[in-house]
Amino acid sequence: MRRVVIAGVGMTQFGKQPGRGLRSMAVEAADQAFAMAGLDFSAAQRVYFGNAIAPTVLQQDMIKGQVAFRNHPLGRLPLINVENACASGGSAFLLAVEAVASGCVDVAFAVGAEQMFHADRNRPFNALRGSTDIDDIGEVEPGAEAANSILMDYYAEVARAYLDRYGASPEDFARVAVKNRANAILNPLAQMHKPQSVEDVLAARMIVPPLTLPMCSPITDGAAALVICSEEKARALGLPLVVVRACQNASGADGQPVADATARACAVAGLGAADCDVLELHDAAAPAELLQYQEIGLCAEGEGFRLLRDGATGPQGAHPVNMSGGLLSRGHAVGATGCAQLYELVLQLRGEAGPRQIEGARLGMSVNGGGWLDGSYALTIATILERAG
Repeated sequence: MRRVVIAGVGMTQFGKQPGRGLRSMAVEAADQAFAMAGLDFSAAQRVYFGNAIAPTVLQQDMIKGQVAFRNHPLGRLPLINVENACASGGSAFLLAVEAVASGCVDVAFAVGAEQMFHADRNRPFNALRGSTDIDDIGEVEPGAEAANSILMDYYAEVARAYLDRYGASPEDFARVAVKNRANAILNPLAQMHKPQSVEDVLAARMIVPPLTLPMCSPITDGAAALVICSEEKARALGLPLVVVRACQNASGADGQPVADATARACAVAGLGAADCDVLELHDAAAPAELLQYQEIGLCAEGEGFRLLRDGATGPQGAHPVNMSGGLLSRGHAVGATGCAQLYELVLQLRGEAGPRQIEGARLGMSVNGGGWLDGSYALTIATILERAG
């Protein structure tokens, strides 16, 4: 298997952009990524288009990527649509990496794009119901109003169990939201830029106890993209080498896809999560970040909230987490999230993250979860990147 390099990345503004559409966002992210790589679009040999909920929100099913790039040079290339819930973008990247690593192609392109805002506010919430087992929860009744994402009900269960089992407090969930908002303020592409305190978070509108609004990821529109190539091609082009050390997928059949995917990635890369200088974790709700600290091996079971309290996962800590602002404050454009996490890591490893730069960052890890089954994600993609040379 060949070593694989991320040659270029691109990302749109994340936030509320009703009516913008997949085409506008995907093309903007793609143009940026190829410009950074210094490659013409024709250099790519395969396109992987990640999207989760366009069939319900936009009524665009089946050929989403072909439609998005219909009037763009990428539309003339072989294109595969990828849907894997909130890990659609991460899954598109995984397939692109495997295509290059196997020698099937020398250059591949992965993009995740999502339009979630719609005049009918029920559409995104109804779409997110498809991220779990409809046989269990039942189909939506015609005309029913959706108050929030069903995923927040599941995260609330996780939150209550975490509080009961480990002795943490709701203030710890608020601290996650505050930390990630402070990081997002330094990210011009993030959705949320208003400072907030622990008190602000606790006093905000309750969504599902104990989760208040800032503890839950927002509805978001956006796209992020990556150009992937062989190391030989990257060296020939004189590009900075951000190498994909590992990219692994695990399903949720055993209830621990985060731990499984991370363990596989660490085994392939020959290192642990604690060796990474910067991490992007799937904080779709605040308790998820704390739980992932232990699942990926940053701390012992039940010690995640102590890691947070000690500042270990802040910008000055040993394990900075979600310098982009995370899903909570960068925003969670579900099909784009996995690619957006990698966008942040690439900037960090290239030393191009501006005021949120982690000095000397050489190794980065992302964890991208998708769907929900049996108390955890239905799948997880774990990726480890390294700045080489």
